[in-house]
Amino acid sequence: MSKVDVLLGLQWGDEGKGKVVDVLTPRYDVITRFQGGPNAGHTLEFDNKKFVLHNIPSGIFRQGSINVIGNGVVIDPVTFKKEIDKLLDKGVDISKKLLISKKAHLILPTHRVLDAASEASKGTSKIGSTLKGIGPTYMDKTGRNGLRVGDLLSNFDEKYAALKKKHIQLIQMYGFEYDLDEYEAGLKEGIEAIKKFKLIDSEHTLNSYIKEDKKMLAEGAQGTLLDIDFGSYPYVTSSNTICAGACTGMGIAPTSIGEVYGIFKAYCTRVGSGPFPTELFDKTGDNIRANGNEFGSTTGRPRRCGWLDLVALKYSVMVNGVSKLIMMKADVLSELETIKIATGYKVNGETVTEFPFELPDNLEPVYTELPGWKCDLTAVRSEDEFPQELSDYIQFLEKELEIPITIVSVGPDREQTIER
Repeated sequence: MSKVDVLLGLQWGDEGKGKVVDVLTPRYDVITRFQGGPNAGHTLEFDNKKFVLHNIPSGIFRQGSINVIGNGVVIDPVTFKKEIDKLLDKGVDISKKLLISKKAHLILPTHRVLDAASEASKGTSKIGSTLKGIGPTYMDKTGRNGLRVGDLLSNFDEKYAALKKKHIQLIQMYGFEYDLDEYEAGLKEGIEAIKKFKLIDSEHTLNSYIKEDKKMLAEGAQGTLLDIDFGSYPYVTSSNTICAGACTGMGIAPTSIGEVYGIFKAYCTRVGSGPFPTELFDKTGDNIRANGNEFGSTTGRPRRCGWLDLVALKYSVMVNGVSKLIMMKADVLSELETIKIATGYKVNGETVTEFPFELPDNLEPVYTELPGWKCDLTAVRSEDEFPQELSDYIQFLEKELEIPITIVSVGPDREQTIER
């Protein structure tokens, strides 16, 4: 029987997962999403075209691939239809390539209202929600109130009316003003769009694929440091973004996991609120943001930028059981004379190298400095062409992390992906 390989982000999301899934998909028969929802923004560029996927797995552009939205994912019918329509406008028909789990939960218009009301009530202590209704949907899931894709097939209007009534009572407690008609616009069309796809008992389907020796890749969304259990809580997402989430989000056994690909940028970024030990507030940070086009593909928000954090990265490697590393955006650092890497944290005068329970305000990163490569990498197509400084940077990271870096990305296009 074949194993399921897992590909996930090791930082605070936005690591470049979509591009890597697209590059790796020719090796796989099945690509599946296992958690998160339209708060994901996986960007793919090829043939001078740019695509941003939110709910749909990033293997959708490869001929012959099967793409599955697993039970751990949450789907907003309104944004889902918009995503399909955008692909159709660009000549991409996914109707025969996409399967959807009946157990995936639905994001309803009132979930988005609840999200906005909750975030508004927090004032200055906002967590930086994308306001897509993700948190309230997962709350309904764990609170056993949620509606799932399978519910679209029987008495949905009745079930929806009952849950909407509950939500409206909750929203009234916030004193939040909203226009429900505006939020509900496009809901019926979105539901009909979902019903046109093959809705499956995904755990049975995926396990039968394993028995049939189909090669499968599970695509994570967000990043390890946003995991509900192991991220920088409470500034996290509402799902398990780590490798273990692939088991619960697909209905496969831990023994079915094969390679675990961990993706990280050659630096760090974060969107929204929350601690970020190596964040840069100077010109260097501004340059990284500009050169890396660090603006959220879902929200458009400017990303906070900083140096690579090895304390956090080692933690992510550990909790995921990463077997192969993939480094993205090496080209973004090309202009820098010196590149810093945080190898420890100084807290109250003491240096720690383990990721702590929480990241206090007085934490100071302990940096190691390496010389920059000071040359354009975007035309590089093989490891032989790497400048020595980049090779040294990679070797330093491999020694620290004790895991091989198997792919280095030097630009956004498929062709700018170098396997070592």
